Amino acid sequence: MKKIYGSAAEALDGLLFDGMFIAAGGFGLCGIPELSLQAIKEAGTKDLTFASNNAGVDDFGIGILLQTRQVKKMISSYVGENDTFMQQYLSGELELEFNPQGTLAERMRAAGHGIPGFYTKTGVGTVIAEGKEHKEFPTGKDGAMETYIMEEGMFADLSIVKAWKADETGNAIFRKTARNFNPPAAMCGKTCIMEVEEIVPTGSLDPDSIHLPGIYVHRLVQGTHEKRIEQRTVQGG
Repeated sequence: MKKIYGSAAEALDGLLFDGMFIAAGGFGLCGIPELSLQAIKEAGTKDLTFASNNAGVDDFGIGILLQTRQVKKMISSYVGENDTFMQQYLSGELELEFNPQGTLAERMRAAGHGIPGFYTKTGVGTVIAEGKEHKEFPTGKDGAMETYIMEEGMFADLSIVKAWKADETGNAIFRKTARNFNPPAAMCGKTCIMEVEEIVPTGSLDPDSIHLPGIYVHRLVQGTHEKRIEQRTVQGG
């Protein structure tokens, strides 16, 4: 089975359609699948729902798709660095579903493992819990009970992620902060496109160092990526 493609546009060929649900990796500006996002922008696919920890900034990450108004809904934890997002949300153009970071990651991971739903205490008593099933579970302490809410697994049409290094079968290694959301995002899509800085021969990576098994990865793209700093603070001399 062919996994390596010459470009993100080639890897996305035949997968994109209007109204689709995409899970995207990245944390802040780390590990953003920028090649895939640019290719989606150029394809003009619209009415997209994105599940991602954040929406990038105005001219990077998912922000470039907000600028072209290709995104209909964001399922995110943090959107505070994007003026375009703020303007579209306040004007009613963009729908937003807030998810706590741990809940968002677990919803992705659960789907990747075939788990349709799970219970969590996170969000109980807040707007996050509105409209969701509540259930009491024992705490194990003197018969006491605690309230949990049910969250559903997040099954996406497509996953787009970025890794540092992968072998030809898709076994991947992520570096530092980029590891946060990329592995669970990769798991939850019907098809996963992974862009990497380097593709190495199969068998050359230490099996104990693999963060994501290649079974989750369907298409691979090697490319050059920009390393941005979200908030740079310098001290004057």
